[in-house]
Amino acid sequence: MGLLQNILAVLVVLGLLVTFHEFGHFWVARRCGVKVLRFSVGFGKPFWSTTDRHGTEFAVAAIPLGGYVKMLDEREAPVPEDQLDQAFNRKSVWARIAIVAAGPLANFLLALVAYWALFVAGTTTVAPIVGDITPDSPAYEAGLPEGAEITAIQNDPVRSWEEVNLKLISLIGYSGELAVEARPEGASQARDYALPVQSYL
Repeated sequence: MGLLQNILAVLVVLGLLVTFHEFGHFWVARRCGVKVLRFSVGFGKPFWSTTDRHGTEFAVAAIPLGGYVKMLDEREAPVPEDQLDQAFNRKSVWARIAIVAAGPLANFLLALVAYWALFVAGTTTVAPIVGDITPDSPAYEAGLPEGAEITAIQNDPVRSWEEVNLKLISLIGYSGELAVEARPEGASQARDYALPVQSYL
């Protein structure tokens, strides 16, 4: 079940990235007066499609590994005389550059929005609460109590077990007293504990 969920998650994320990328091309092409013939998410035969009043076909295809925006272009097929002004190849160099660059720019803006949303919503972490302490261990000798919340290691603040682990990894090979600041269960203030270590591993 986990593998299936991972595959579905990858497909959803890929579909989202492709949709935003192609929408960037589509949106700027429309603004530059280029006729868009098809906006497709996925490759192969469409299993769903609809056409808007501008004559653009929006399609979702069976192979979700990309997508494309097909524009009116004399280099691909003959263009009716009355639509020549809407052909991609008839637009200025700057307009064509803008249309081509719009896809990557849309993905960049999507990334900014995603990071902003994560920043606003925050992330779930596991608080660094001390569990069972083994007798004769450095934590036991330092008097670090069970249930205490670690707030700093070597004077560097930590807020989760992930940060604690990263800090401890950076101290591999350390010898001496490992400074740990922790707030005992039920206490309002953190206290300092010195854990004696020798070639910490």
